[in-house]
Amino acid sequence: MEQCSPSLHRPTHRVTQRMSGEGKVVCVTGGSGYIASWLVNFLLQKGYTVNATVRDPSDSKKTDHLLALDGAKERLNLFKADLLEEGSFDSAIDGCEGVFHAASPVLYSVTDPQAELVDPAVKGTLNVLKSCIKFQSIKRVVITSSMAAVLYGRKSLTPDVVVDETWHSDLAVCKEMKLWYMVAKTLAEEVAWNFAEENGIDLVTIHPAYVIGPLLQPTLNFSVEMILNIVNGAETYPDAYYRSTDVRDVAEAHIQAFEVPSACGRYCLVANVLHFSEVLKIVHEHFPSLHLPAKCDDKNHPFLPHFKVSKEKAKTLGINFIPLEVTLKDTIESLKEKDFLSI
Repeated sequence: MEQCSPSLHRPTHRVTQRMSGEGKVVCVTGGSGYIASWLVNFLLQKGYTVNATVRDPSDSKKTDHLLALDGAKERLNLFKADLLEEGSFDSAIDGCEGVFHAASPVLYSVTDPQAELVDPAVKGTLNVLKSCIKFQSIKRVVITSSMAAVLYGRKSLTPDVVVDETWHSDLAVCKEMKLWYMVAKTLAEEVAWNFAEENGIDLVTIHPAYVIGPLLQPTLNFSVEMILNIVNGAETYPDAYYRSTDVRDVAEAHIQAFEVPSACGRYCLVANVLHFSEVLKIVHEHFPSLHLPAKCDDKNHPFLPHFKVSKEKAKTLGINFIPLEVTLKDTIESLKEKDFLSI
């Protein structure tokens, strides 16, 4: 799988200047989601006109927070699109220079993995890319992938191991372990690179760990809910290492991946690797009134041992990761503000 080969849209020279968003139109799929909302926010701040797709533009719970963003009135357009419907992204992508494909379900407990996770992730990615090749204006596509498509293979993960962008999850391992979210993200990425190579699409994939930080949307997403559950009266915390990245860094990395001409291939985005006990210490320092778990559970967490993840490639995008202390503080303040947590 070659991720940095020249493609039809790639500039032949490498330069370091960044494009301004002014006068440029981009598309963000799944615009009401956690990462996508921040992405829309930052793009608007940079002067872009944003075509954001949502399943139901008339659902105020999904759109009000987007319409309230600075610049939204002038430069945000909402489009109805469905991941499983080929061609439904055409109108949103028509005339765009870049596409950020962030729409994909994040579920760890499912009754029908194929219908709930795999089909939306894989078919959705293909449908977006099929729309992209219809329009010559598209210069680059940036896909929100995950460390789920990187970490789950047969290599052993130990404290001296440094995982980087050359690592790929093994579909067979993911299926054996019934890790359906990992199956979906791994398959979707594989399909994306194959399609991009066959059709000359300039593609970049972003692979964050658990994404936390303040919420723009009114609903609770999976990765922030993990933090809420552990600080909101849980009896125990996992005997495991927690890998996280601030949602604002993830959104910024997407934009840099589009704007920096030399950006290519995959980017692992893991800001912090800490044991859950260390995470809770930081929370306690800032929120001493919270009832935090004092005991560590003794369950086996085979995929959450201690190992490192390289930040070297992420740094080439100019990302200076927000400290975990700031991220945790902002996450909990946001949970309070939106009435998910009372202190």
